[in-house]
Amino acid sequence: MADQSYDLGDQNGAPMDYPEHEATYSMFMSLVKWGIIFNVALLIAMAAGFFMGAGFVGGTLIFILLMIASKVLA
Repeated sequence: MADQSYDLGDQNGAPMDYPEHEATYSMFMSLVKWGIIFNVALLIAMAAGFFMGAGFVGGTLIFILLMIASKVLA
């Protein structure tokens, strides 16, 4: 078998790009937050449109209002 030992000292590894790592993590968390907000607003609007008699136009307006409210509050 081949020798598979690795020396992982500080002098051998590639330097970490911490600002880029933090920017990527921040973007990922922002996308997760807005994805959850979008899905919740969509489900509420669909429930209003289908079960509360708001119809397609009413559900669309509720969705738009919820997204605007979440942008203001978040």
